[in-house]
Amino acid sequence: MNTQISAAPLSSAFKNRGFTLIELMVTVAIIGILAGIAYPSYLSQVRKSRRSDAVQGLALLQQAQERWRSNNAIYASNAQMTGAWPSGLGIAATTSGTYYTLSISGTPTATGYVALATAVSTTSQNGDTGCTVLTVTVTNGTAANTPTACWSK
Repeated sequence: MNTQISAAPLSSAFKNRGFTLIELMVTVAIIGILAGIAYPSYLSQVRKSRRSDAVQGLALLQQAQERWRSNNAIYASNAQMTGAWPSGLGIAATTSGTYYTLSISGTPTATGYVALATAVSTTSQNGDTGCTVLTVTVTNGTAANTPTACWSK
């Protein structure tokens, strides 16, 4: 049996099996457009999910305020009072994820206070338009959260 390998040129069907530069550039442009649309939406969702860090921090501050008020005539005026309860609230200056700083605004009374969670300027949360400051206002035992759109579940 005599087998020979043909050295004949490849058929034209096999010669043009690649991409042209134009096809490649169109593909890259489409991917770039899709990424340009998707990335800002992704960042928005990441910021929204990180708001839970502020909500958790404010909840801890509210609990500490209630413990403080049970032993004092008025609510505490400084969230970062040194020492553990009962000598101070003992709340850290930043939330556990370090995306927000916690503080108490104004002068607390015997019936209420205003707690703030402010986005740290060096984090991406600072770009969370309209939600860089989350507020809990407690008046006569009732808490009001503002801005309401930032507290949606």
